[in-house]
Amino acid sequence: MSDNRRSQAITRGAKRAPNRAMLRAVGFGDGDFDKPIVGVANGFSTITPCNMGLDTLAKCAEHALKTAGAMPQMFGTITVSDGISMGTEGMKYSLVSREVIADSIETCVQAESMDGIIAIGGCDKNMPGAMIALARLNVPSIFVYGGTIKPGHYKGRDLTIVSAFEAVGQHTAHKIDDHELLEVERHACPGAGSCGGMYTANTMSSAIEAMGMSLPHSSTMAAEDEEKRISATRSAEVLVEAIKKQILPRSLITRKSLENAVSVVMAVGGSTNAVLHLLAIAHAAEVEFNIDDFEAIRKRVPVICDLKPSGRYVTTDLHEAGGIPQVMKMLLVHGLLHGDCLTISGQTIAEVLKDIPEQPRTDQDVIRQWGNPVYEQGHLAILKGNLATEGAVAKISGVKNPCITGPARVFDSEETCMAAILERKIQPGDVVVIRYEGPRGGPGMREMLSPTSALIGEGLGDSVGLITDGRFSGGTYGMVVGHVAPEAYIGGTIALVQEGDSITIDAHRRLLQLNVSDTELASRRAAWQPPAPRYTRGVLAKYAKLVSTASRGAVTD
Repeated sequence: MSDNRRSQAITRGAKRAPNRAMLRAVGFGDGDFDKPIVGVANGFSTITPCNMGLDTLAKCAEHALKTAGAMPQMFGTITVSDGISMGTEGMKYSLVSREVIADSIETCVQAESMDGIIAIGGCDKNMPGAMIALARLNVPSIFVYGGTIKPGHYKGRDLTIVSAFEAVGQHTAHKIDDHELLEVERHACPGAGSCGGMYTANTMSSAIEAMGMSLPHSSTMAAEDEEKRISATRSAEVLVEAIKKQILPRSLITRKSLENAVSVVMAVGGSTNAVLHLLAIAHAAEVEFNIDDFEAIRKRVPVICDLKPSGRYVTTDLHEAGGIPQVMKMLLVHGLLHGDCLTISGQTIAEVLKDIPEQPRTDQDVIRQWGNPVYEQGHLAILKGNLATEGAVAKISGVKNPCITGPARVFDSEETCMAAILERKIQPGDVVVIRYEGPRGGPGMREMLSPTSALIGEGLGDSVGLITDGRFSGGTYGMVVGHVAPEAYIGGTIALVQEGDSITIDAHRRLLQLNVSDTELASRRAAWQPPAPRYTRGVLAKYAKLVSTASRGAVTD
């Protein structure tokens, strides 16, 4: 226990008898007041299958903490379901929930002077929200992922939640009938756990493991398997040792470990949201790390995992093939990982990976052999140009030719764009623009999974470009560019695009360009007026006033 926390414990106990009396009421005995108090930040809810199994893991951790000589104090934090709110006004609360989670953990831990934290989360924003809090607080901490969902099955193929979104587009294009649409919906999500491909939840759990803030192999375990409960128990035991040794988050979340996390995200073909969240975690840890660092790492790290959304396999397949430790060992052997980074166990990354084979097993092809990658370079490209002077994020996996120049089809909200897609008004060669969906303009930077999935379902994924100042789901793929910054609401060039303007998306040159003269843009800018805020009260209004640009991670502090 640190001197500061020890003094707080003395104040909490010996100097303030009423506090001891209250702690006795929640289970403390005479011998417990000198033990470290560990917060168990429990994201359990039945709002989403991602979080419905977390209470079991929290109770496993609680029991293990007591056995290891600590006193757990469990408290709840929120979640929202991105999948359920997708395509609705409710999706505006998704990214906001990241900040609510971070703030709630910080508030509880600071108010009660806790000596350590075990944070347990499942859905997309649980992980970065928790990590932002742990980085701010800088008391010994560990993250426990609730686990991935197992795939659904229909007609011999694996299904995920994205299968249901894409089925909507297939149904609109008359490629499947009503019965098949219903059957896909019925079978897509068979039980507990976070969305099963290398979508945002599994991407962030992998990144956290790469940073050393969770246990090896834990990021790809299935939520319903016994090893997940064993891992939660072991995580609590490791945390108690970390409290004794005072292993702090800011000793683990460093520039080197963030580079490790980005390298792993590239290698597994992870979500565009990793850019936003890792920038926010770096900000919370006060580490110098910016959007251009992603591009530098992308150039040297290949995609070596064949995972959904654009690949063939789901995260349980990756786990069976060796999981994130196997991916990390391959990166380490080829000089693409910092092996000297510390982990929560007190070991270095190199020590943790010591017994992992240098090459993946030859009886599987989820993790490719090093000489046969899915892509020679990473799949998350940072594009710049007059449409995104601060940068934008393109996910170029699964695209035959990530370059297009075409006429702009302009929409000032996701809903109006979705209606046009379903009415078959978008044609091959178009570049769809969805704006005023940024962090401040939305507010909340909604994910555009419904439009992108509908385009894929209609067979337009390789022939239609889509750009937005909003975000994309981890399940999105195709010729899409998100996080366009500056956003439309604050006068970014995306606000000046007119129907029919020529737009170029060129991932090879990392270019996002509106092909309109500077003189014409200046004229349009002079005439532009910011729209009235969509919300003037409540959490969305507060968020819009505080939130930064996406190129800085959409942080609120």
